[in-house]
Amino acid sequence: MSEIEITTLEIPLTLSADGSDDFTAATALRNETDEIVQHYPELAHDPLVSLATWQPSAFEDRRMLVARDQDRIVGRGDYSTNVGEDADTAWIETYVHPAYRRRGVGSRLLTELEKIAADAGKRKVHVYVSSVPTDGALLDSPTGFGAVPRDGAGTQFLQSQQYSFEQVERVSRLPLPVPGLHSLVDDAITRCSRDYAVHEWVGLCPEQWRDDLALLYTRMSTDEPSAGLEPPEDIWTAERVVDHDERELASGVTTVYAAIEHVASGELIAYTALTVPEQPELAVLQDNTIVLGEHRGHRLGNLLKVLNLAHLQRVAPGHPSVITYNAEENRHMLSVNEAVGFVPIGYEGAWKKELR
Repeated sequence: MSEIEITTLEIPLTLSADGSDDFTAATALRNETDEIVQHYPELAHDPLVSLATWQPSAFEDRRMLVARDQDRIVGRGDYSTNVGEDADTAWIETYVHPAYRRRGVGSRLLTELEKIAADAGKRKVHVYVSSVPTDGALLDSPTGFGAVPRDGAGTQFLQSQQYSFEQVERVSRLPLPVPGLHSLVDDAITRCSRDYAVHEWVGLCPEQWRDDLALLYTRMSTDEPSAGLEPPEDIWTAERVVDHDERELASGVTTVYAAIEHVASGELIAYTALTVPEQPELAVLQDNTIVLGEHRGHRLGNLLKVLNLAHLQRVAPGHPSVITYNAEENRHMLSVNEAVGFVPIGYEGAWKKELR
């Protein structure tokens, strides 16, 4: 039996550059392992889209490890963290080919990723593990909302590695096109106060809204339910918004936005975004949706959702679904999604490990 070697994967600049075959193989490995759990090929990652995300950034640090059996990539480990003195958290993930499980590959990848985080001075790491609904025994979330399979491979693995279970995120799917969408839009607009105005755009954020959008991105990191994960505040600036938008454009995805302006202040106080892949067989991903706390209670979340779904239908029709992720304790946003037609298809357990 050959020795399995773990090394850092050098990220290529393009898919035609040296080393791009390894990046493509690592993406294929992730897709294969994800589909075994999720059963939804429409959630596959496109190497081109992923490559843009992995390019060097002044705002994030990302690294990818791969486990090789001779020339074959049989495991992958992802590390990401924000840049800054207060960025005390790293997010890590491991993927192992089914034929190579229970051979210590996942444990070795996890240990290496934790070492990278510790060497960078991080205080803790977070891991998210996917699962699907089951009739078997469940491990209840400490938040009191949601559960994961008690005997699931991911649950057993992370418990053996001294991770604490903190939260459950629901994965929901909305089949497209949405029946009666125009009626939903008309109803939402009718209910909207004249104190607010709606804006839409595709791709690059208009310059006049960049500072406002940066504030909304920042507030997502503090306003979203996070249970015991204790994520750090993720500071965004107008420059980071531009960097983010340019990366998405380079990847070939189309990002469709709807935002709400508070007329009296002239500031954006809410937004939502949908990330649309080029391939029509792949799902659209629901990016962040946020309404600032001081403006909640006006049904603005519902307005944002249905307006942007109509915007999507005009700009990029033909995809099978929209996929969204929400904390199980975020009942308000789950209700907004359910009213539009989202149904649960899976769950993600959020786990934490203190490094110091």
